[in-house]
Amino acid sequence: MQVDHGLTEMRKFVAPEFIFGIGARKRCPDYIRTFGGGKVLLVSDPGVEDAGWTQEIAALLRQNRIPYVLYDSVSPNPRDTEVMKGAEFYLQNDCSMILVVGGGSPIDCAKGIGIVVSNDRSILSFEGVDNVPVPMPPLICIPTTAGTSADVSQFAIILDTGNSNKIAIVSKGVVPDISLIDPETTKTMDMALSAETGMDALTHAVEAFVSNASSPVTDMHALRAVEYLALYLPRVIDEPQDSTVRSGIMMGSLLAGLAFSNASLGLVHAMAHSLGGLLDLPHGLCNSLLLEHVSLFNFDAEPEKYRRVAAVLSRRALEDVPLQSTPRVLQEALKGLREILFLGNSLDAGPIDETTVNMLAHRALNDPCTVTNPKDADTGDLIKIYEKILHRKIKK
Repeated sequence: MQVDHGLTEMRKFVAPEFIFGIGARKRCPDYIRTFGGGKVLLVSDPGVEDAGWTQEIAALLRQNRIPYVLYDSVSPNPRDTEVMKGAEFYLQNDCSMILVVGGGSPIDCAKGIGIVVSNDRSILSFEGVDNVPVPMPPLICIPTTAGTSADVSQFAIILDTGNSNKIAIVSKGVVPDISLIDPETTKTMDMALSAETGMDALTHAVEAFVSNASSPVTDMHALRAVEYLALYLPRVIDEPQDSTVRSGIMMGSLLAGLAFSNASLGLVHAMAHSLGGLLDLPHGLCNSLLLEHVSLFNFDAEPEKYRRVAAVLSRRALEDVPLQSTPRVLQEALKGLREILFLGNSLDAGPIDETTVNMLAHRALNDPCTVTNPKDADTGDLIKIYEKILHRKIKK
């Protein structure tokens, strides 16, 4: 048995209460009453409304005579302006708690709204770690994607529209009170969203596993998440309505969320945040393309951990993945998974000049997620990685 040198270190693990399983979403009236009732701010977005989940939950609230107002002005990368308008709407309607139905964008926006109504200042002023002094109102989450894990994490990612930059708010104060995790809600995702959010979950798991802030507790969740995702994610394209497949991916996402919420992330997310902020690109797609290249860059800092990831992803026994072969096995496994999920090898970001690439690298290097990457990097390292996924688009 390998000796775990993290056993004697002091660690903190934060997680919300959650219920996992088919039908969990229907428990929300019970928890609204548990938190004192009152008027609910229901946060969602147009895509979730089109899928029918917002209306279903709204009908459930009406059946239980729970007053609510709907706020659905949420973009795929939630803006600071949307958070501030949502907070104003909350206060105007005398709400006392927040119920969010949706993926990572509505959940992050809902967290932002809760922060602002309790602390009465711009959402951008809470950037960083442990900068939320007053807790949010009660927050209940019903996630409808299997990937972001915003419903169990102490992270909120908000787009600073003035600077076209994503900020990270990391605080125990943004952990939801309860998450009702119902895999059935993910059956309405199209294939592109299923693939991208699934790869986001895998990225959470891998980055948490190799993070320099990892622990035996986060390692356990992270590696088990990789196992679930390696097993079920390749099946979602052909079996999108299979409850076992959707539940397996959702469980992988949940475990990955518990891991990264406590071990944080690394360069993949730092670089994806930069791409999303400056170029408004899909977060999960950015992660899926960056994960391979960042993993190869990081390999020599955590070779044994990457070896374990490579073995799981390639569906091999650990002894069948020699250390010297690990980079190749890992690269082939990640490429193969992207191929199965039709995610390609490069971003369609339009023409990119050197100034933009330098800005992307500089912003990523200053992202909080870079701090917990297992290997130090400089702007030159990040530029080389960006060029691997943007190479056909770069203007000299």
